[in-house]
Amino acid sequence: MKPFFKKLLCFIFLTIIPTSCSARKTDLRENVKSDLEKDNNNSSATIKTGADNYEKYLSLLQNKKIGIVTNQTGILSNKTHLIDFLLEKNIAIQKIFAPEHGFRGTADAGEHVVDGKDSKTGLPIISLYGDNKKPKSEQLAGIEIMVFDLQDVGARFYTYISSLHYIMEACAENNIPLILLDRPNPNLNIIDGPVLETAFSSFVGMHPIPLLHGMTIGEYAKMINGQKWMKNGVQCKLTVIPCTNYNRKMNYNLPVKPSPNLPNDQAVNLYASLCLFEGTNVSVGRGTEKQFQIYGSPYLPKSSFSFIPKPNFGAQNPVYNGIECYGEDLSACAKVNQLELKWLIKAYQTTSDKSKFFNSFFTKLAGTKKLQQQIENGTSEKEIRESWKKGLIEFKKMRTKYLIY
Repeated sequence: MKPFFKKLLCFIFLTIIPTSCSARKTDLRENVKSDLEKDNNNSSATIKTGADNYEKYLSLLQNKKIGIVTNQTGILSNKTHLIDFLLEKNIAIQKIFAPEHGFRGTADAGEHVVDGKDSKTGLPIISLYGDNKKPKSEQLAGIEIMVFDLQDVGARFYTYISSLHYIMEACAENNIPLILLDRPNPNLNIIDGPVLETAFSSFVGMHPIPLLHGMTIGEYAKMINGQKWMKNGVQCKLTVIPCTNYNRKMNYNLPVKPSPNLPNDQAVNLYASLCLFEGTNVSVGRGTEKQFQIYGSPYLPKSSFSFIPKPNFGAQNPVYNGIECYGEDLSACAKVNQLELKWLIKAYQTTSDKSKFFNSFFTKLAGTKKLQQQIENGTSEKEIRESWKKGLIEFKKMRTKYLIY
């Protein structure tokens, strides 16, 4: 080979080959970047709640007298509370309506919350718990639009959706439009449990839906309206401001506690499974730092795990106050993707006196008498789940027309 051609080949090798390697490295970096972007798109950091999509609702509120149903969960992504944000935008808020646990979200479950004034803004607060679950006409006098912004957790007996029903009903009866600012459901991918039988309807379960319904609160509002579940079949003039950058496969980490005894994501995930214990003589950890992440009672066998409930921020007088309870610590268990019955069944089977295990509240929580009967009869978890199938299939079919995401 002549020297000229040798030099030419050398030149090609030294320039083109490294360039192709460099290109492969660039491609690799782009692929990694693309994967990271995909991961970020599946995180709660990219989700915009209805409250954050203010360009879609602010114009609807201008020059109107507004009532707002909210609590400590009604915040924007920058942690500004919706009330403060709207006041800064010169929206004429007349009243705040607060659900169970109060406007600041500090009251115990079931604690009587009185009407009052917000210490920061001076706005009047109307409690929607106790004897006044549904706003009276005189309490709505002068309000031209109602805004609803609460963080739900996807369980039928979490009472924020019951408050939603009564707000919608009151708005329909008083011809007040309702704007609902939607928020993700941290248990959106779970549809499970017995469908409520209407004979057992109560404030901890009002409609024929499963214990875990797999809908956002906006989707559920559309269902209440569409199924005409309100008194006399009335329908509310409803506008749902949806979340953006959100889909049903995404995880969502709550930015604030939805209520005093749901302190973290683990508790929110286990809530539906463990809340059934509230209809038994077993504690779910109220009066500890691990509410709805542990369970136990003095009537279960002594074990390697025990706890002693004491008064704290979430329970002023917890069940078994000062008494050692034996059970299980579930705070480190893997995320559940169904309604777990194994802990309830195990506790019943090992309790010292089965006749004292269930109380009358269990039927309200379950929405049926069958679940208690099945557990008492020794029905297997598999058979119990089988008995839910027909109801779940019918519910899933019905809910499709109300889905937003």
